[in-house]
Amino acid sequence: MPDDAAAARAAAEEQSAFSHPPVAPDATAAYGDHPDQLIDFYAPRTDAPLAPLVVVLHGGAWRAPYDRRHITPFAGFLARRGFAVANVEYRKGAEGATELAGRWPDTFDDVAAALDALPALAREALPGADPRRTVVTGHSAGGHLALWAAARHLLPADAPWRTAGPPLLRGVVALAPIADFAVADKLGVCDGAARQLLGGDEGFADRRPYADPALLLPTGIATTLVQGRTDVDVPQLVAESYADAAAKAGEVVGLTLLEDVGHFPLIDPAADACAVVAEEIAQLAW
Repeated sequence: MPDDAAAARAAAEEQSAFSHPPVAPDATAAYGDHPDQLIDFYAPRTDAPLAPLVVVLHGGAWRAPYDRRHITPFAGFLARRGFAVANVEYRKGAEGATELAGRWPDTFDDVAAALDALPALAREALPGADPRRTVVTGHSAGGHLALWAAARHLLPADAPWRTAGPPLLRGVVALAPIADFAVADKLGVCDGAARQLLGGDEGFADRRPYADPALLLPTGIATTLVQGRTDVDVPQLVAESYADAAAKAGEVVGLTLLEDVGHFPLIDPAADACAVVAEEIAQLAW
């Protein structure tokens, strides 16, 4: 596909994904004192006595202009499919520098704290949820955070986020994730967002062992990557590199490649790809 046609298609897909009105949650709870340390909860729209819990981590290149509101239609879609949903907010670009990606170490502090607090908060907010059947999903930068959250037990010993053992997760479904920082940086994904997240040139090499999912393998957690073949934002090569790294570490990671699908249909309730994502989640959760 010519570059101009690919760009036009990507723009149309993004417009469709962002065209849906925000879906209000059924409850919101704080997991810390910062205004961004919040989790929105969506009750399952079914009569099942207990529903799997899907944790959603939004994308947006870890930059401040993109918060959890843009992924609320996806959260609502999952709730209509019978899942209980926890949509996590976290600190992103630094105050006064919203064009920069993420905050070190705040972004990671928040994701770790949110996942640690989630079982208790979910029991209070979603009595119909079953925390024993938790699947973490995330899109783009959120896909990175989902993979990272499942690998905290593999972090260096001095990492403040390291856990004693694997998290109690049924699995991870990472959607067009920024899953390999070396490859993403080489490709210039999201205008160098991965390098910015780790503090720029000074921090990139030293902090990668604490942040790069491709260096935190094997997790022992069932993991599937869902990737559009025509994604121009986070190219297919990034997901493939992570899957290759997992294989070299002795772990099989699922890689679902969708033809004629770009970056945003994965979270667009109007797109067929979104139904594929829900099925991938269901295969791990039910």
